[in-house]
Amino acid sequence: MQPPRRRRWRRILLGTLAVVVVLAVAYLGWLWSSYRSIDRVDLADVLDEPTGPDTNYLLVGSDSRENLDPEAPDAAEPSVTGERADTIILLRVGPDGALMMSIPRDLWVTDPADGTEGRINGTFNDGPGNLVAAVKQNLSVPVHHYAQVDFASFSGLIDSVGGITIDFPHPAFDTGSGLVVDSSGPVTLDGPQALAYVRARNYTEVIDGAEVKDPTADLGRQARQREFLVTALGEVASERNPIALGRAASSLSSGLTVDDRLGFLGALSLARQLGGATPETVELPTRGARIGSASVLLLEEPEAESVLARFR
Repeated sequence: MQPPRRRRWRRILLGTLAVVVVLAVAYLGWLWSSYRSIDRVDLADVLDEPTGPDTNYLLVGSDSRENLDPEAPDAAEPSVTGERADTIILLRVGPDGALMMSIPRDLWVTDPADGTEGRINGTFNDGPGNLVAAVKQNLSVPVHHYAQVDFASFSGLIDSVGGITIDFPHPAFDTGSGLVVDSSGPVTLDGPQALAYVRARNYTEVIDGAEVKDPTADLGRQARQREFLVTALGEVASERNPIALGRAASSLSSGLTVDDRLGFLGALSLARQLGGATPETVELPTRGARIGSASVLLLEEPEAESVLARFR
């Protein structure tokens, strides 16, 4: 028979283990519930099957106003209505790390739906499957998975991890989106200000007392969006508080749509691969052109081919 003290410590140990197991199961159940609430879209007809260790994800930022706080500074901005593919990013993840590239909204492509030519942003009007097909057909890159998030969900995601820190070379503002940054250097943005940073279309810096509007326009906004996404991934990946991580998953799930082939384990695998990593960002070489009355972007060859080859 075991001494009383040993039996008491054994009961305490078993009780502690039981509590840990219950909490772990409850936490995984919370994550599973958040995952189950994510909207799914059937893209089996257009997505590619992975043939190696690398996986390409097409990430789309939708500018839907459906989940936006009506008190947000740009909630009623007339130039942004309905839903559209405001940000299109190709992300490649594999054993050697992650690679990220923005696809400009104004890139001139052939629409797979009807064979007409137009901006790639417009192919989203016929659904995510048509956008995936447009990326594959016009850039000759495989797409294995699809994820779409509306910008309003970024706000809750950022607040759930205590804000996101962006390094600003100069104070900056955008009256349209509501962005207000009064100082240069690392600045921690809360959810609404992070959303205003992502949405800024008239990004203006204050340099030596003078207001200087970003001359790169939409390309500059895409660069800021990539920086935001990389930093946000880093913030979430470095979070060790399971409650905060659960809240991040819960807040993001309300505005997330993924292809129905991306299962729970696949999502966890992606998070594990991105955890602690800083994706390398590359630019898709383009040049400006006018087609009819439209100001568009065309692929700059042969430079574009060498960049796209890294995603094949």
